[in-house]
Parts: sequence; C-alpha cells; structure tokens
Amino acid sequence: MNERQQYASINYLLVFKVLGQLLMVEAVFMLIPLIACLIYGENDWSVFALALALTLAIGGVMNYCLKPKNKLLRRRDGLLLASVAWVAFSFFGMLPLMWSNTPLTVSEAFFEAMSGFTTTGATVIRDVEQCSHGILLWRALTQWIGGLGIILFTLTFIPSLNNSGSLMMFHAEATGITHDKLGARIAYTAKILWALYSVLTILLIVLLWVGPMDLFDSTCHAFSAISTGGFSTRNQSIADFDSGYIKSVLTLFMFIGGVSFSQIIIAAKSSWRLLWRNEVFITYVSIVGLFFVMMVFSIVHGGHYNGWQSVTIDPVFHIVSALTSTGYSAGNWEGWGILVLTLTLFMMYVGACAGSTTGGVKVDRLLYLLKNLRLVVKRYMRPRLMQSVSVSGKPIEPEMAGEIIAFIFVYTIFIAVGGVLLVAQGFPIVDAFFSSVSCVSNNGLGAGITGVTGSYDFLPDSGKWVMSFLMLAGRLEIITLLTLFTPGFWRE
Repeated sequence: MNERQQYASINYLLVFKVLGQLLMVEAVFMLIPLIACLIYGENDWSVFALALALTLAIGGVMNYCLKPKNKLLRRRDGLLLASVAWVAFSFFGMLPLMWSNTPLTVSEAFFEAMSGFTTTGATVIRDVEQCSHGILLWRALTQWIGGLGIILFTLTFIPSLNNSGSLMMFHAEATGITHDKLGARIAYTAKILWALYSVLTILLIVLLWVGPMDLFDSTCHAFSAISTGGFSTRNQSIADFDSGYIKSVLTLFMFIGGVSFSQIIIAAKSSWRLLWRNEVFITYVSIVGLFFVMMVFSIVHGGHYNGWQSVTIDPVFHIVSALTSTGYSAGNWEGWGILVLTLTLFMMYVGACAGSTTGGVKVDRLLYLLKNLRLVVKRYMRPRLMQSVSVSGKPIEPEMAGEIIAFIFVYTIFIAVGGVLLVAQGFPIVDAFFSSVSCVSNNGLGAGITGVTGSYDFLPDSGKWVMSFLMLAGRLEIITLLTLFTPGFWRE
C-alpha cells in the first residue's frame, strides 16, 4: 500500500480501540444509578452491576487487545467513530432498561436509550413513576452525557486524541454553521465547555432543591434541563409539581441551554455586552418575545385565561421548552388553540442557537436564509450589487452557504420521510408529521396521539427503529450520518 492509500484507508483497529475506551467511560457512569439503587434498597442494583460489568469487559477487551500500528486518528476515522459511538452507547445503555423490574423490549429499550443520549426526550414508558430510582437516574444521566456530546466528553479525558481526527469528531458532533474553539487544542475547548456545563448543572440542582423538589428529583431534572433533554421523573412532567417557582427556574436554565456555550464563555471572559451584539442571540431572544405575544393573544382570545400564570409563566415556559428542544410539558398547551400548535411546530423545527445543547436547524441557519433572501431581492433591483451575507459579523462563504441550503433541504426531507412512514402505518397525518419533527429535531414534545407528555409506546417496533434512526440523524445533523452511506467514504 502506498503512502496515499495508507492515509486514505480507515484505521479500523484504532477506531474500535477508542470505541472501547468510550464504552469504559459509559460503564463508569453506570456506577451512579447502581449506587442510587443501593441507597433506595432497590433490586435493580444487580441489573446495573451486570450491565456495568459487561460494558466494561467488552470495552476493556477492545481497548487493551487491539494493537493498531498507526495510532494517529485521521479525519475519516474520526467521522466514523463519531457516528458509531452514539449507536454503541445506546446499545449498551439500553441493557439496564431491558433487565430492570420494569423491563422494556429490545426495540423499546433502544428507542429509550437513543432518545436519552440524543437528548430527544421522547419516551415509550407510560408510567415512569413505577420505575426504580436507578432507572430514572440513568435516563437523566444519558441526556446529561449526550447534551454536549459523547465525543466532546471523551476528548476532555483522552488528550492523545487531540489531532486532526479529533477535530473532525468535534465538527461532526458540534451543531450549527461554525464551531468555535476556545483554544489551540480541542481538548482545552472540551474541558472549558464541560466545566461550564457542570457548574450550571450543580447550580440548577441547588435551586430546584430549594423549591418543592427533593434532592433526587432536583438532580434528575437538572440533568435533563441543562442538556435540553426533557426526561422527567413524573408521568405529567413538570405539571405534576404545580409550582411557578420550578417553572421559572427551569425556564431560565433551558434558555441558557439554548445559547452557544462558547459564546457564554467568551462573554464571561471579556464582556457580557458581546452577547447583546451577537445577531444570533438577539434573534433567539426576539423569537421568544414575539411568540410570547402571539401565544398570550391565542390564550386570551380562545378563552383559556386561568389566572396570571396562564399568560406569563406558562407560555414562556412552553416557548423556551419547545424552542430549545427540551420538550418539558407544564400543562395542556395543546388546548390553547391551533395557532399555538402551529407556532410550536415552527419552534421545534428551528431550535435555538448553534453550539448549544439543542436540536433543530438552529437560529444561525434561519438568520442566514432570511439575510440571503433579502440580498436576492436587492439583486433583482440592482443586478450588479456586489455584497455577501454575514452572520454575527462572520461572512458566509459560498461553499458554506451551499452547505446550509443542502442541510436544510435534507433535514426537511428526513422529516417528510418520517412522517410518511408513520402515515403508512395508519397514524393521523398531523400526529405523524408532528412526531417526525419532534424526533428529527431531538425535541420530544408530543401532541395528539402521543399526548402532551410525548409517549411513543403506541409505535410498532418498526416505527420505533425508524424514529431511533431519525433521532440519531438529527443529533449528528444528518450530513455526518449520510457521509457513511456514500461509497466514496469506504473506498481506499
């Protein structure tokens, strides 16, 4: 094999060796729900012990037995690893769900695990309150791990991956148009981002614990809120707590979860005014404000006014929950009228800011489309106009512009295909497409047949596997996953 072929070929031994290291990390996380089961005297501790041992053993064999000659993780290696890691984490993460005292089938458990790691928040468990504390904590942990990304977490603790391959993994897992690095090395960026993520999580746990939640519920909801995941320990989600304080605190942290973490760190280091000079952040805030006015109008005009919270806290909570793809439910928002349902679909599709923990096409891309549309209109009147589109002061090159348009097109196609497949299985067209949008955008909100709490247990096994694939595609922003299906990727 010549030098060029050696560079182009995929280093499978190294990919699976690193995957083994990732699985060992996942096994360590299983200790946390195992300890929770022991504290609460629940039999599911043995389930986590078995899953931990199996995951650790397989990960250890892959890590220590595979001896790749070339230890440099190249671009294609990183791209393959970034995709395979999410499937592997979901596969091993579903084991406790299958073996617990409230067991799920293979298709249900994989759907639930994938929903967790991709921070979608759609669930197939009708009665989560029957699950053990260990299972509930594991569901929340999967979302917390997947919030910033499995690969990003690993880069924090495996400095040897800091090379061109790690940069590809970072780009494959990060969301949005551009991916800001906070330093020369990816490992440094990963550490800073996870430090902020952890501090916000701890702060949220404390604030929720001060309210009507106990420490366990506070921990689970903090994990799923800052990751904009949406899993809850209650069947009725946040509505079960009936607390304006809880809704207000969660709204604030869900909103923060929808902001680019890199931009938060940059603003904290220099000046918070930088956020208010950022077009994407301003657009994000503007969408929340505009939709709040429209929802209050719909609530009042539709005769759904029920005290001051129904026109203040409740609509803001729902807007932030939908826009950030968290998917928490604080009441029967579906009854607020068709306008609210339409706005919710739009928010689920768009999502929040790039570089955050949210799903959707992202505000950045929406802003580019609007600016590009305005430029096209100008050029109709002034054909010789030489002007380019910039977002937050960064010019969008023609190549990147093409990627944005292609992404939005393919993203929409995936939603359409998912909706059609559900309709073909006999589901109402509105409910089918709402569910498809919910899964591709990693949102988890439900409406109609799924209910406002988003229960997907009605899906047949084939539907669960399709939705699991859509959740993965949405989390990796589709193009990364599609690359693996091109013959050129595998060709030496």
